[in-house]
Amino acid sequence: MNLRKLLPKRPVSMNKKVNTLLFVLGATLFNILIIIICFAVLFYLYINLISNFMPESVNSWAFITIFIGSIVISFFAYRFAIKYILTKIDAEKYFDPLFVKKYKKK
Repeated sequence: MNLRKLLPKRPVSMNKKVNTLLFVLGATLFNILIIIICFAVLFYLYINLISNFMPESVNSWAFITIFIGSIVISFFAYRFAIKYILTKIDAEKYFDPLFVKKYKKK
């Protein structure tokens, strides 16, 4: 009887490409979630604090400004979160580089 067949196999570790793909997908979902949260908070603040003092014609511009503001805020939050995560883990050990230089300059 062969004991190797009865023993469990060694766990298969994910390779760097799969780790990179999962990280990029997770970071994208995180960024979209941050945009939605920022938009909801800014819209709530606009409705409750500012809209009473503004004329009706400003609402469309306020909506556009809130949307752009949520994108800007989410960009800085995303950038801060990615920098924090990359300081805690060794990126070269777990992730495959997304952009690789093919030709070296002489």
